[in-house]
Amino acid sequence: MNRLAAALALLISCAACADVKIEGRGVPAAAAPAGLFAAPQPWTKDVSGLAPSERSDAVVGALTSLGGWGNGNRLQIDFSMPLLVADAATPRGTITAPADGYCGGGPDCDPVPLDMPIPADGNAEGSADYTCNTSTDDCHVLVVEPAERRLYELYSSTRSGAAHTARAAFVWDLTKAYPDAMRGEQCTSADAAGFPIAGLLPTADEVAAGNVAHALRFVLPNDRMKSGVYVHPASHAGGPTSDNPDAPPYGARFRLKAAFDETPFNDAERAVLRALKTHGMLLSDGGEIALTFADDRHSTAKWATLGVDAQSFAAIAPESFEVVDLGPEIPLTFACARNP
Repeated sequence: MNRLAAALALLISCAACADVKIEGRGVPAAAAPAGLFAAPQPWTKDVSGLAPSERSDAVVGALTSLGGWGNGNRLQIDFSMPLLVADAATPRGTITAPADGYCGGGPDCDPVPLDMPIPADGNAEGSADYTCNTSTDDCHVLVVEPAERRLYELYSSTRSGAAHTARAAFVWDLTKAYPDAMRGEQCTSADAAGFPIAGLLPTADEVAAGNVAHALRFVLPNDRMKSGVYVHPASHAGGPTSDNPDAPPYGARFRLKAAFDETPFNDAERAVLRALKTHGMLLSDGGEIALTFADDRHSTAKWATLGVDAQSFAAIAPESFEVVDLGPEIPLTFACARNP
């Protein structure tokens, strides 16, 4: 078992303990789903029994009319997001702000300088190491520390020599049950919607085990998302530009229809389809490649061995989904008010 699989096993086993003590707090076993976070979260919610929103047909129809998924209307997978695992032996580093500013001057991010574990064999999204072109790429760095029960997520991160900077840094408490407004209403995260990216990433080890117990992250081009609003469980929106009143808003949850035929898919692909039917996928950011899965560099199972590739679900059209759990639209103000 490699470090990522072992860390997930530790988090799950600790979640099953009668009373796990973390910084003086108890985590009851009954409230512990599988996954990185010990408590139930909006993205671990089982929505398989919910009726479609009364706006479902209109939202799906609007997305279709706007061009559907990005990249030629393909439900394609991006495998470039690394999920790194730290332990007591992992070197630690100090994250500082780049010269051009930090967090847009707002309260959304955690303060820097920030001390965090930096795995020696890790890398930023889209890079072979921690050096990343922040002018053209998102350059995310995601590190889970099971002993600390913390998840560190960096955006626009790069390292030059001993200096490691990030334009935004966010620390998630893996023992906390986050509300629908996540870290705070109108507050962003390393993902524009305000979600923890790692919480929504399927890993090859999860899929190999046949249990993806959370919603998936999906993104759309900005011109296919409704401008100026978001819905819970999102707490923020990036740069959506569509003036179509029925365009999907940030935070919308799309659920694969129960009648969708899984027969043509292999066992690993069906594990993903079951997650899409049970937990759905949450609209998290802007982009062209709809689905984001964890890079398998640090997992025991490998996507190629599982028979899951970038085009595994490419032919699934928006019409195969329905929108559920769609609450009222919240006007986007960018006035972040952090939760306690």
